[in-house]
Amino acid sequence: MMVTTLAQANKGEQVIVSSILASDLKSKLMELGIIAGRELTVLFHAPFGDPIAVDMEGFVLSLRKSEAELITVMKIPA
Repeated sequence: MMVTTLAQANKGEQVIVSSILASDLKSKLMELGIIAGRELTVLFHAPFGDPIAVDMEGFVLSLRKSEAELITVMKIPA
């Protein structure tokens, strides 16, 4: 599996969260449910890449590109 950031994942890709890089936003992202092992599906990137919408177990979450760049993920092979 390839490790990348959520911001680099393409529309329709399924990924598993590996970690959240250290920042002031780490606790906020964890409170939203972004934790290691969580499966996400990228729904779309808005024009210019910001924001990014992901499906998290039936819940649609919109993240800024700067937030998505803090989340390392592993792509799930199709």
